[in-house]
Amino acid sequence: MTEAAQTPTPEHFDVSLRFIRIVEEHRNGLVEFEFAAGEPDLYVELILPRAEFEDFCRMQGVEPTHGRLPQHEHDSLDAHWDWNLRDAREHHLRQPS
Repeated sequence: MTEAAQTPTPEHFDVSLRFIRIVEEHRNGLVEFEFAAGEPDLYVELILPRAEFEDFCRMQGVEPTHGRLPQHEHDSLDAHWDWNLRDAREHHLRQPS
């Protein structure tokens, strides 16, 4: 992968590229997922009922993938950014004070 592909510049940032990653499919029918436009590392976390999720994927023209992006090496500066709201809710915010 080239440096331009890893770090988009304004002239290479293509918002027509869409990415959807399924994080979890809940037993109650909700689908928890990440959605990005232009750059897969910049995403929003969403939860939708299965039917609405499928509509959303069709409207965005994206076939969803499963799983999270690869994590950075533990000691790297980028590793500090390897978390999401789900991680904060389940791990970071539940640590005893």
